[in-house]
Amino acid sequence: MINPKRFHLATLLALVTITTMTTMQGCIVPALVGGMAESHRRTGSTTYDAEYSRIEGKSFAVVCSASRVIEAEHPGITARINQRVNDRLIQNANPSYAIPSNDLLTVLYNTPQWPAMTREDIANMLGVERLIVIEIVEYTLNEPGNQYVWAGAVAGVVSVYESDSALPNDPIFERAISITFPDSTGYMRDDIPEAAVTAELSNRFINRAAWLFYEHEEANIIPY
Repeated sequence: MINPKRFHLATLLALVTITTMTTMQGCIVPALVGGMAESHRRTGSTTYDAEYSRIEGKSFAVVCSASRVIEAEHPGITARINQRVNDRLIQNANPSYAIPSNDLLTVLYNTPQWPAMTREDIANMLGVERLIVIEIVEYTLNEPGNQYVWAGAVAGVVSVYESDSALPNDPIFERAISITFPDSTGYMRDDIPEAAVTAELSNRFINRAAWLFYEHEEANIIPY
C-alpha cells in the first residue's frame, strides 16, 4: 500500500525538478540566441548605400589638395590619396567616363595653379560633370613635440561640385572625415614602422572618402 505522505512528497519533488529544468531552459535558450547574435555582429558585415550616388552615369574626376606644410612633411600624400580614390570610383561608382588616374595627376602637375581656380574652371579644364574635391586639413604621425610615440591623425573635407548645375561653384555634397591610428596609445617607433603607420592612415582615409560614393560592405566591428 502506498504511503500518502511519501507519494505527496515524491510528487512535489518531481514538480520542483520539472519547474527548475524548465526555468533553466528558459534562461539558457535566450542566452544561447543572444550569444549567437553577438558573435554574428562581431564577425559579420553590413551593407551601406552611397551617401552621394549621382556619379553613376556621369563623368567625374577627383582632385586632392593640402597645405604646403603637409606636402613638405609628407611628400606625395595628396597624389596617393588622389590616385587611389579616383581608381576606386572608376571601379565601383559606374561613371560614364573618368580620366585615368595617371593622366589626371599629369594634368594637375602641369597646372600647379589649379587649387586657386574656381571649381567650375577646374571641372571645365578636366571636362567632367562631377568634380570631387578632397582637402586634407590635418596629417600628423605624432603628438606635437613627441616624435617617438605614434599618434597618427588625418582630417579632411570631401566636397562634390556639379558643373552642369545652376551653381557649379557651390558644393552639392560635403562631408568631413577624421581618422586616427594606432587604435590605442603607447605604440612607439620600435613597435610599428613609420611606413606601416603612414600606409594604414592613408588606407583608412581613402576607404572613408571612397565609400561615400558607392554601395559597400563594412565589417560590423571596425576601428575607424
